[in-house]
Amino acid sequence: MDERIPLEDGDYYLSEQGYKVFTEQFLLKRGYCCESGCRHCPYGYSTKTNSQAF
Repeated sequence: MDERIPLEDGDYYLSEQGYKVFTEQFLLKRGYCCESGCRHCPYGYSTKTNSQAF
């Protein structure tokens, strides 16, 4: 089971539509790529190639 990571300032912002958009800061704290094509993915995942850039 995944542990919940407490949200801190700078971990996300709200999109124009009102959705939480996680920042690179949060995704690095999480420690792994979820392979969902996150906007700020620090792991280089691409949904087009279904792979990480490194």
